[in-house]
Amino acid sequence: MQKNTPPRSTIRLTRRGRIALVATGAVVVGAAVAVPLLILGPEEGRRPTTLVIPEGRRASQVYAAVDKALALPPGSTKKSLAKAALKLPNDAEGNPEGYLFPAAYPLREKTTPEKLLALMVDTANEKFDAAPIAAGAQRNAMNVYQAVTIASIVQAEAATKADMGKVARVVFNRLERGMPLQMDSTLNYALGRSTLRTTASDTRIDSPYNSYQRMGLPPTPIDNPGEEAMRAAVNPPPGDWLYFVTVRPGDTRFTADYAEHQRNVAEFNAHRKKGDARAAG
Repeated sequence: MQKNTPPRSTIRLTRRGRIALVATGAVVVGAAVAVPLLILGPEEGRRPTTLVIPEGRRASQVYAAVDKALALPPGSTKKSLAKAALKLPNDAEGNPEGYLFPAAYPLREKTTPEKLLALMVDTANEKFDAAPIAAGAQRNAMNVYQAVTIASIVQAEAATKADMGKVARVVFNRLERGMPLQMDSTLNYALGRSTLRTTASDTRIDSPYNSYQRMGLPPTPIDNPGEEAMRAAVNPPPGDWLYFVTVRPGDTRFTADYAEHQRNVAEFNAHRKKGDARAAG
């Protein structure tokens, strides 16, 4: 069983597990697909009646979607935080990241940013403080806010819902062994970007979200996770996995053996090169 982390320059645990290793020091990049927030209305050109927040969107994206849905100047929703009186846990220190629960929200004539944000946070509290999540967090010796933080990483990293539990187990295993998480999704959050193009210099940035340089969990969630990610975070399956990589769509491989992981990544790189060659041809 692999219990020690190889040199940090060689490990790549990336968003959605697309890449996990750069053995030669050359940077391999992965792309994150941005799914737009959906605004639904009865007819084109009329005021929308529903705002749909997909799983995994960041608070900044939610603010922008609320501004658009309510036809407000950009930045209005973020500015409204000061008077929204959101019922957040103390650990959040007023930052609603992780608690803007992904769901469909009605837009009425008198809907304000404050009311929308409060409804999202109230929905999150209702979901997260319920027995299955709260009890699961306690069973794993963490509070609910820490569980939400892990769930946000799971939401960002897992290629499919079926992989969420295993990704959560990788997080737990690394934390328990005193290994840095080394997740590119946290770097991506620190850099405020959606398309991943991680370089060696990125892994050296001075940020509390740099999970290459900082031990433990990031200080806040990195997105707003859904219920599947939350369930995975508090009830991951047993396993000794420390590494994972999606070799090709639908083929994510988890392992505790570093040498096996290197072979998986080599296969990923070979598959990627073939795809690039076909695209160029």
